[in-house]
Parts: sequence; structure tokens; C-alpha cells
Amino acid sequence: MYRLILAALLLAGCAQQTTVTVGRYRPESAPIYSSAVLDASRLAGRWVQVAGFGPEGGCAPGGAEISPTATGLQVAYRLCLSGSESRGAGVMQPDGPGRFVVPGQPGPWWVLWADADYRTLVIGTPSGRLGFILNRDGALPPDRMVAAREILDWNGYDLARMQVWN
Repeated sequence: MYRLILAALLLAGCAQQTTVTVGRYRPESAPIYSSAVLDASRLAGRWVQVAGFGPEGGCAPGGAEISPTATGLQVAYRLCLSGSESRGAGVMQPDGPGRFVVPGQPGPWWVLWADADYRTLVIGTPSGRLGFILNRDGALPPDRMVAAREILDWNGYDLARMQVWN
């Protein structure tokens, strides 16, 4: 009986550790900043996912299509988020500067950085449950990858857990 209780306690301890760490790519308590000068109208177009956080081989990279409509920016996406495919579509509701509530997502997407020509976007969440990089083309030049990584690092992301498909 003693061994059964000990085995149950050890198993419970392992389960708690896994629950705490899975899907957290930055400490929730770390400062995070969205782009206060983001011009949302420049987000329209096709975006290719070039990096994201999660286990390697969890899913294939995806992308997003953003279109202006009378009710705001419409998004249709298929992305690899935290190692699982995520699909959705609908209006991206503004939720502050550089922040959007996206249909089908557990929390708002914050645009942490857009390069000057709006060719690359770095998206994160205050919860740290996801983060990813989108690019207009499939190939992200090394200088913009360095900048994107620096932005993620500055916002508390664990870069060792980032998967790059570029």
C-alpha cells in the first residue's frame, strides 16, 4: 500500500510540472510591449509563418490573409501555434495600440514589431502561450530575423524554444 501511495505522489508531482511549463514561452510576469505606432491598415495582405514557439515537428508552418472590410480587418489563418495547427477567420477587433482580439484565439495578439516597410511582423501574447513571426514572403532575410529574435528576447521569450521554418 505504501508503494502505491508513493507512486501516486510521484506521478502527481510530474503531472504538475508538465502542466506549468507546457505552452508558456515567456514568463507572464515579464514586461511586454505592443507597437504603439502600428498602422493597422498596412497589415492587409498575405503573410507566411516563418517561425513559432512549440515542439519541433508539431505541425507545418502556416500563414494568414488579412483584408480590410467595412467592419474592420478580416483575418483568415492557419498557423502552427504551440505545436498544434490553429485555424480561424473573422474580424480582428482592436484592443489597444498594436493589439487585436482574434477569433478562435485564447487571448489577444499583440504586434510586438513590424519592420519599417511592413514586410515582417512579430506577434506575441501577454500570457506567453504563443508567439510567432510572419513575413510577406516565405524567405525572411537574416537581418530581419535577427531583429525579430531581439524583439522576442526583449519581451521575455525563451528563444531556445523557437522553431524556425525559414
